[in-house]
Parts: sequence; structure tokens; C-alpha cells
Amino acid sequence: MTEVRGDGAAAPSDAIVFFGATGDLAKKQIFPALYRLVAEQDLSVPIIGVARQGWQLDQLKGRAVESLKAHGVAAEGAAFNQLMQLLRYVDGDYNDPATFAALRHELGTSRHPLHYLAVPPSLFSTVAAQLAKSHCADGARLVIEKPFGHDRVSARALDAVLLRYFPEESIFRIDHYLGKEPVQNILYSRFANPVFEPIWNRTYIHSVQITMAEDFGVDDRGRFYDETGAIRDVLQNHLLQVLAVLTMGPPTGEENEAERDQRADLLKAVRPLDPAHVVRGQYEGYHDVPGVRAGSTVETFVAVRLEIDSWRWAGVPIYIRAGKRLPLTASEVLVIFKRPPRETFGEIVPAYSGHVRFTLSPDVSVGLGVRVKAPGERMIGRDTELILSRQAGEDRPPYQRLLGDAMRGVGELFTRSDLVDAQWRIVDPILDNVCPLYLYAAGSWGPAEAAEMIGRDGPWRNPNPGGTG
Repeated sequence: MTEVRGDGAAAPSDAIVFFGATGDLAKKQIFPALYRLVAEQDLSVPIIGVARQGWQLDQLKGRAVESLKAHGVAAEGAAFNQLMQLLRYVDGDYNDPATFAALRHELGTSRHPLHYLAVPPSLFSTVAAQLAKSHCADGARLVIEKPFGHDRVSARALDAVLLRYFPEESIFRIDHYLGKEPVQNILYSRFANPVFEPIWNRTYIHSVQITMAEDFGVDDRGRFYDETGAIRDVLQNHLLQVLAVLTMGPPTGEENEAERDQRADLLKAVRPLDPAHVVRGQYEGYHDVPGVRAGSTVETFVAVRLEIDSWRWAGVPIYIRAGKRLPLTASEVLVIFKRPPRETFGEIVPAYSGHVRFTLSPDVSVGLGVRVKAPGERMIGRDTELILSRQAGEDRPPYQRLLGDAMRGVGELFTRSDLVDAQWRIVDPILDNVCPLYLYAAGSWGPAEAAEMIGRDGPWRNPNPGGTG
């Protein structure tokens, strides 16, 4: 159970332990996040890396230096020196109790460690059990990475195991998309601007499109991706969380759970996906990627039509698509407003003429689509977009934000057990080759069947980074 201070706040973590310290996630995300926590938030607790690599502490420090240099951080300065002084290392097998006895020794007087599991999900239960047996779980918090299970049944089984050793309030499930500034921008823009909320419902909104496009392929992740696919990799987690932030009700009260309660209520109202409203695709050449099974039918593209059974959203179609080897890398949300019952000037107006567009990457912006009169005597117009805000890319990285929140016991940007279950409930009917698979050319916008699926609610609006519409 998480200890609470006299002022009612959760006791902050007094050590960080990250399992998988020699791995790819540590190199790409964790070391840079730890450095920025030291440099910007005065992090001063022991940082203990754990791995089975046969390394010594100096080698872990060398990996940290390598990681920071790759992120433009020089191996010098007060923050760098502080990080090096805080680093510790424990080497050993996760199945060996001696590894966790050594960890307990390194923790010393620490009473509230934060354990970060940057390891394969198959090891979550093993590490959690060993932490409990060695008393490293006492008063601790546990941070785990997606995927949280492989389907609804396995997700529930994983929860049952973790809850044997840690209470729910001490388990922090990272979906790093929730820590991204652009996703937080959706939430803030909706509820901070009174112009939006009165029209954010089925009376005024025609449809919603969410696109996550990547111009690169699976590359060196063939083995992992071939066991996952686009549905499990991004739809079940990242994109459903974006949908929840976009369509949830306003958080009420001052409790940390208020926002998560609203996201959970929304996701529980989403109908399970109908295979008839799903298009799966695979880019040509996927089978040539090392690690991909011969004849694999794993999808690298998915497009779906969702519906939300609530008074606010009943009858509003939600379209989500995600894919690799598309023409560009960009993510955006498009909220399309209904046209008036009669076009005053007799024009044929494009379907998404009136819209709000949230760009999530590569830049961060909010755009309002409007029609303005074209110069001349005739009352005809053209579509343009008013950019309400555009921000540079110096946002706080999501892992810095999320690790800092976890250390303070603030869970609103993490996903909760009931949220995970609701997300799996939505996608479970379309997992494992239930829907046909269509090939698409690399550099295209996916299978033609995706355009057919959206039908009269379309066409899809393709992201245009740096453009205005």
C-alpha cells in the first residue's frame, strides 16, 4: 500500500530501479528522461539499473553517455555529473533470488522505490513476484510498459498476477501517448475555450477522423511486430486513448482520478468493433523484413469505424486509421462539423469544409476550417484554415513527465485497469485474422478498401504537415 504523508499527499519515491537497463528502451527514452529530471527537477535519489548482461557499473555509465550523446547532451556539466553519481547497477537473472537480494542491498534505507519494468511483458509476473519475496515491493510503485496483455483474457490474467503483489494505486501502466504535449493540448483546448464545448456533440458534429501515419516500415522490429500488428501496437492503446481525450466529458472535482474516470466512462460506451467495419492491410515487401514469418498475415495498416453509445455522441461515426509505409509521418485529429440544412449561396461545399484539426505530429497546432469569400462579384467561396496556435518542438518529453508523475504518485496520465479492459473489449472481436488482409503499395495511403469503408462520410483527409488544409 502506498504510504500517505500527513498532508494527505502520497510519499514521493526515494529511489528509481529500472529493469532492462541495458536495453533499447533505456537507451532511447529512459536515460534522456532521467538526465532531464536531474537537470530540470533536481532529481537526487539513487538510480539503480538491473539487467542480465554480465556488465559492471562503468559499462552502464558508458551506455548512459552513449544515449545522452545521441540526444545532443555533452558528457559534462553539473547535471551530467550528478546523474553519473546517482547511477548504481545490479547484474543477474530475473529468476534468481540472489539478484533481488543484491537489489535490496543497493536500495539501502529506501522505503518507497519506483520499479520500472522496461522488460518483455512475459517477465512482468516474474519480476513482480521476486520483488515481493525480497521485500523490495514494500511501499513501492510499479511502472510497466504496454502491451498490457495480448487480448482481453491475457490482460485480465496479468492484472490478477500484479495485484497479488501491488495494490492498484501503486501500479502505473505507461501509455506514453498520454504524456505527449499534443494530446494534452486536445484536452486543454476543448475545456479551456468556451467556443468548443457547446458544439462538441452529435447535434453539430458530422464525423471524426483520427490518422496516425508513418512513412517508415518495421525495419529491425520484425520479430516483435509480427507478434503484435497495427491493431495491438497502436489502435488498442494510443489511438483509443486519443479518442477518449477527444470525446470524454469534462472532469469534475479535484481528485486525481477525475480525468481517468471520464476516459473510462467514454471507452466503456464505445461499441466493440464490427469486422464489417474494419480494413486490415499489409505493405508490399513486409515479408522481406528479418524476423517476419513466411506467409505472415499480420497487419501493418488498419482502418476502423467506431460508434459511441452515449447521448453526446450517438450516431456520430468515428474513423481511425494507422499504418506504416504511408506517404509521410504525421498524426492528426479532424472533427468535421455538419453543414447547414441549406447552402445559402447554392455552392457544392467539400465534406470537411468546416472543421477543427488537432495536429499531434510532427508539429503541434490547432486549426479551424472555414469558408471565406473569393475575390470578385460572385458570392462564391474557398476553404481556408485559421491556425489558432502553433508551437515549437521544445516540449517536455513524455517519459520525463510520466516518470516524474509516477514518482509523486500522480496517476492521471497513466492507464488504469478498467481502462485497459475497456480497450481490449473494443478490439477483441477483430483480433487474429478475423478480417481479410489486403496488400498495399509502399508509399500509398493503404488499401483502396479503406476509402470504400468510409464511403459517404469521407473522403479521408490526409495530413499535410506545414500546410493549411
